[in-house]
Amino acid sequence: MALARNDTTAERHDVDLTTLSHDIKRWGQELGFQQVGIADTDLSKAETRLLDWLGRGWHGEMDYMAAHGTRRSRPAELVTGTVRVISVRLDYFPAQAEPADSVLQRADTGYVARYALGRDYHKVLRSRLQKLAGRIESVIGGFNYRVFTDSAPVLEKPLAQKAGLGWIGKHTNLLNRETGSWFFLGELYTDLPLPVDTPAADHCGTCHACLDVCPTQAIVAPYQLDARRCISYLTIELKGSIPVELRPLMGNRIFGCDDCQLVCPWNRFARFTAEPDFTPRHNLDALQLVGLFGWSEEEFLKRTEGSAIRRAGYEGWLRNIAVGLGNAPTSPEIITALSVRKDHPSALVREHVTWALSRHL
Repeated sequence: MALARNDTTAERHDVDLTTLSHDIKRWGQELGFQQVGIADTDLSKAETRLLDWLGRGWHGEMDYMAAHGTRRSRPAELVTGTVRVISVRLDYFPAQAEPADSVLQRADTGYVARYALGRDYHKVLRSRLQKLAGRIESVIGGFNYRVFTDSAPVLEKPLAQKAGLGWIGKHTNLLNRETGSWFFLGELYTDLPLPVDTPAADHCGTCHACLDVCPTQAIVAPYQLDARRCISYLTIELKGSIPVELRPLMGNRIFGCDDCQLVCPWNRFARFTAEPDFTPRHNLDALQLVGLFGWSEEEFLKRTEGSAIRRAGYEGWLRNIAVGLGNAPTSPEIITALSVRKDHPSALVREHVTWALSRHL
C-alpha cells in the first residue's frame, strides 16, 4: 500500500481525460498487467451483499471484514477525494507447476493453492501499481492516489467487475471470458475523474460445477460462500482448531483450495503466467506430506520467505499437514512422522496429530 500523494499543484483543466485513460491502460499493459479498467465508486449493491454476508456470520474469525464500517464499500471514506478506481489483473497460473489434478489425486502429497507457489503477490502487484502511478504523475503532475493489493478494506472483486475486468461467478471469484479466473487483482484509488468502463456481464448461465465440486460444500448457494466451511479459510485464516467434521473433507489440501477454479469451464481459456516471480519455489507444487511435516520452524521460515504461505504461521502449517496425514493412506512412514509430533509444545498441533493418528491406529 502506498501513501496518497498530496501534491495537486498540476493544472488539470488542460488534461484530456479520455486520452489519459487510454494511456493508463497502455502503460499498465507495458508494466505486465493483462488488463486495466476504470470504475466509479458506487458500490451500494455490493455493500448490501456484504452486510448480509456479515450478518449471517459467514466471515467466521475474519473480524477485519467488519472492522472498518462502510470504508470498505465506500472508497471516498477510505481515501478522501477518491472518485475513480483503476483496477488491474495479473495472471498467476504457473506453467512449471505439477498438474493440480495430479497432486490432488496423490493423497500422500501436499496440495498448495497455485497462487501461493511463488513469490508473495502483494509485493509484485504493489510495485507495478506504484510504477503505474508514477507514470501518470510524470505526465500530468501531482495527483492524489493510493495503491492497494488485497491489503486494506477494499471490495476488489465488485470494483473489478464494474471496471469490466470480469464478473463475480457463482463461486464468488472473478471470472473473465478470455482467461478464466487464475489472476490477481490490484487497485489504484484516485481523484482523477476518468471515463469509466462498462461493467462485465455474468456468463455463468446454468452451470453449477463449482457448487457440486466444493469438498466442504462451502458454496451454499450460487454466489453465496460460507467462509467458515471453505478450505482456504480453514487452512489460512482460521487460527484455532479445524472443525472435526470438516477435516476428512480437506484431503491433502494444506494451504488453500483451487477445486472451484479447476472445475470451472471458463478456465479452459486460462493462460499461463509469464511472470518469473510466480514460478514454484522449493518444489512446493508437489512435496510429500511426511517431508513437509518434518520441517523445523527455522526451515519453514527459510523456505517460505517472501511467500504468502507465511500467513498460516508455523503452527498452522503443522496443523494443516497433520490433517492431510490423517487423510492419507496408512503407512509406517506416516505413523512415525505423526508420532514424533504427538508431544509437540503447541496444544493446537498436538490435538490435530492425535486426531490424525486415530485415523491410522
